[in-house]
Amino acid sequence: MKTRKSFAAISVASAVTAASTVSAADMVIGVPNWPSGEATAHILKVALESRLDLDVELQDSTNAAMFAAMDAGTLHVHPEVWLPSLDYLRREYVDGRKTVQVKSSGPKGAQGMCVTKGTAERTGITDIKQLSDPEMAQKFDSNGDGKGEVWIGAEGWTSTSIEQVRARSYGYHKTMSLRIMDEADALAELGAAAGQNENVVFYCYQPHYMFEVHELVVLSEPAHVSSKWIIVPPNSIPGWLEKSTASVAWDTDDLHVSYATSLESAQPDAVAMLSNVKLETEMLSEMSFALAVEKKDPEAFAKQWVEDNSAVVDSWFP
Repeated sequence: MKTRKSFAAISVASAVTAASTVSAADMVIGVPNWPSGEATAHILKVALESRLDLDVELQDSTNAAMFAAMDAGTLHVHPEVWLPSLDYLRREYVDGRKTVQVKSSGPKGAQGMCVTKGTAERTGITDIKQLSDPEMAQKFDSNGDGKGEVWIGAEGWTSTSIEQVRARSYGYHKTMSLRIMDEADALAELGAAAGQNENVVFYCYQPHYMFEVHELVVLSEPAHVSSKWIIVPPNSIPGWLEKSTASVAWDTDDLHVSYATSLESAQPDAVAMLSNVKLETEMLSEMSFALAVEKKDPEAFAKQWVEDNSAVVDSWFP
């Protein structure tokens, strides 16, 4: 989702770079580095250009960098904001600075730790707390160093920082090596492990195509309680990791389209459309499958999706 110092540096550098770059486009949409977010960004671009005759630019970015750039007015849209997971960004930019707006787009998001069905059957693991047991952790040791391995997310994902907190809260940061790597590489390793009947544990989330491709088991954990979920914004305070705690399950997220408040005066028709975007969880799973598994070109896929779902797209425009 790497050291967190690196994440902070990347986020700030991205925002500064964006702020110093003048775009000739009418709007700039950020492109997250996960499949459903990437697909939604391209679909919004096609819809806005075809229906409102706007020139829309796409810009790869991360959650924190997109909010900073929307605040600066150099990027205008984040296509898939997970709340309450990104509450610390909402508090700063939506509630505090009031430079960003968020509008629910309909789908629900869920996050946790998963194993393959075969892994669950071979190891007997059912609960996330079992990862703190050295004997169980060794069942996930693929390199012989005495510790298991668990993928906790990709560089730049806010959830990756939170998964570091969760590992400390449950205690498996002592028994498991917390791996941070690109999602495509992690899922390739998942596929290889599943094919070779090897044990594997990893961060998982829905909507996502991984649940269509593999038989997965979500590890159980205590239900979410807000008083036990204290996340200090990554790197904003020295010792943020040690001062955070999350010994319960993730809360269920609502997915949102987010846009810069400045867009309300600059592109009111676009804001009306963005405020009205509605998608379904199943749609996002299908989108991620098309891009990540079928390897479809995002631009071509988006054009075809808008054509095939014209009634849905038309409903977004008042």
